[in-house]
Amino acid sequence: MKSFYYSILAYFSFLLVFNTAVAQNSTQRDTMKVIVAPPRSEEILELPIDEEPVFAEGEVAMQKFIKDNLVYPSEAKEKSEQGKVFVRFVVEVDGSITNVSIARGVSPSLDAEAIRIVKMMPKWKPGEYREKAVKSNVVIPIFFKL
Repeated sequence: MKSFYYSILAYFSFLLVFNTAVAQNSTQRDTMKVIVAPPRSEEILELPIDEEPVFAEGEVAMQKFIKDNLVYPSEAKEKSEQGKVFVRFVVEVDGSITNVSIARGVSPSLDAEAIRIVKMMPKWKPGEYREKAVKSNVVIPIFFKL
């Protein structure tokens, strides 16, 4: 009977040591994100940056731009489709917009209209890291409501 208890004690001791080692490794892995040099202009910065990219004329102007240029697709009207389309894109160092795609869509016609609007946008003010313009990922919502 003693050997049975010793076996169970050894098993739980092993689990305790193993779980502690795994937890320490995951903690070290999470805290070891360090940037040694500023990013090159062709890299997309994935870490928090000093200044996020913004629509050049501001948030209100961006909403007005979207409202003025939005053409509700007739197919979507017929099906009474509405919702929020999230569009993902990259703001380049010069403020131009590239790599436009749907992060979360509603329907093919509404998604296509959201992409069309973003591709029409004027240049943005690029994100900054250490006072230098950098490529950055952006996701914006575009609302479709009948």
